Amino acid sequence: MNAPARIKVATTWLDGCSGCHMSFLDMDERLVDLAQKIEIVYGPLVDAKALPEGIDVGILEGSISSEEDLEKAKTFRQRCRLLVSLGDCAVNGNVPSMRNQFDLEAVMDRAYRENVTLQPQIPTRSVPALLETVKPIHGEVEVDVFVPGCPPSADAIWFVLSELIEGRLPDPSQVTRFGA
Repeated sequence: MNAPARIKVATTWLDGCSGCHMSFLDMDERLVDLAQKIEIVYGPLVDAKALPEGIDVGILEGSISSEEDLEKAKTFRQRCRLLVSLGDCAVNGNVPSMRNQFDLEAVMDRAYRENVTLQPQIPTRSVPALLETVKPIHGEVEVDVFVPGCPPSADAIWFVLSELIEGRLPDPSQVTRFGA
């Protein structure tokens, strides 16, 4: 008898703190059970270098703040059957979107000229080009499941993944809320 096929999961973080991925790891011993049911094919928790095609569940943490974030979000949407927006930054922009009330040029000047003592200058290499405004994931691509929380608890992430594994679209409001 063959073991049931594991679902393919990909994760990444965009503009945020990576706290949602830390909550994922907080599932502790449940990760062992989860490993029997999912295959993480891409993300900061594995060594894969390229996002493959044919992913069952994509999980995006963080907001869309740069051209690089936007491209990642679009690629995830194209390659993932279901897309999960994980955490308040992904769901509503949260802390990264606080810069939206300021002119982008003023933000860059403050960060790279006003608050620097050695070689104050706007970087031109190795820094992704920022978008004028920060957006939540659904501001640019279609999202199937929204999981609020800053970060969402390990229990909330476990619930959502368990439901998806069973082929059900979860209702995360049963286990989480914004900011908790």
